[in-house]
Amino acid sequence: MIDLMQLGKQAKKSAASLSLLTATEKNHLLSAMADTLERNRSRILTENKKDLAAAKKNALNPTLIDRLELTDERIKEMATGIREIVQLSDPLGIVDKMWRNSDNLLIGKQRVPLGVVGIIYEARPNVTTDAAGLCFKSGNAVILRGGKEAFYSNQILVNLLQETLSANGYSPYSIQFVDDTSYAVADEMMRLNKYLDVLIPRGGANLIRRVKETATVPVIETGTGNNHIFIDKDAQLPMAVDIVVNAKTQRPSVCNAIETILVHKSCAAEFLPLLEKELKNKVELRVDTNARNYLINAQPATEEDWQTEFLDYILAIKVVDSIDEAIAHINHYNTKHSEAIVTDNYFASQKFLQEVDAAAVYVNASTRFTDGFVFGFGAEIGISTQKLHARGPMGLEALTSTKYIIYGEGQIRK
Repeated sequence: MIDLMQLGKQAKKSAASLSLLTATEKNHLLSAMADTLERNRSRILTENKKDLAAAKKNALNPTLIDRLELTDERIKEMATGIREIVQLSDPLGIVDKMWRNSDNLLIGKQRVPLGVVGIIYEARPNVTTDAAGLCFKSGNAVILRGGKEAFYSNQILVNLLQETLSANGYSPYSIQFVDDTSYAVADEMMRLNKYLDVLIPRGGANLIRRVKETATVPVIETGTGNNHIFIDKDAQLPMAVDIVVNAKTQRPSVCNAIETILVHKSCAAEFLPLLEKELKNKVELRVDTNARNYLINAQPATEEDWQTEFLDYILAIKVVDSIDEAIAHINHYNTKHSEAIVTDNYFASQKFLQEVDAAAVYVNASTRFTDGFVFGFGAEIGISTQKLHARGPMGLEALTSTKYIIYGEGQIRK
């Protein structure tokens, strides 16, 4: 069994030295990591094929296989993601504000690393490079524990990143890999309080629930996306069709895809046949009684359907009487990830923005844009669906904390 305590000690020591690197030094190393990935595409693809063969043998869901598969283009995208991080401003050392108090102390609030970040994730090798790059730039050591589905892919990626650090004279222990995918080791990692400052799970609802219930290390909850689009009575219906089709079908296996649409009763008779025609039987429709009146191929929705992140070509549909009913449904069933309204009514849009409880709320746009890269953060560590300590796509700043720095001139408190 892997010695997590040893990994933790190595990470803690590396974090202390990593936090002292200059932005120029970190950027040089990150650029070298990106170059290494591109130079070693054949090694990466060879290991990825092992994972794909096992996935097909075990009849893994096709949408999960899509997340798992690497290609020359996807490896290039991983390298590009790291280079994007190079272009971002280093948050460390930034003093957000300074002021003098009544004792004439000069007080500042400065950005510092979290320390050692643990990440537990599933069948997405790109998380390995995204997380490693962001943690490195923000001065954090990282311990990565991927799922068994992507074991060989994750291992070769971390090995290449570590080789780059060693080749440039730096400790490889700022990026480490847990090469044991057992539940026992995962549980041990969730309780590694002495060495981990924060734990970030990335994956499906079951993984995130298990981490929340088991971990004693502070957790940032990310990922699960039971997302909705509300088609308001004042929506432009062709626009609404385009947005729904994109949000559901462009890549259904990701957390910013939608799972349910809510349609105002006044436009349901016109909108739903248009949508069904555009979907061309590609998506299974699970609908309430009112929606069935306007659709040819649909099956009744169950209570479970409203609660489910399908991550597949399945869409739940409900006809609602009002925007208030839509908002109530969303706030009851959503996972606080991404929600959208399609409307030309300004007051409806503002009501939706203010009353819907989610990390990202859209007016007249697809939820597929909830992404750290799209938001300008470079690669993302995840999309936080909680309110502490970060919310929404997590870039560099979300991987930092603050400390107060205080300058005095001999003051004592009386």
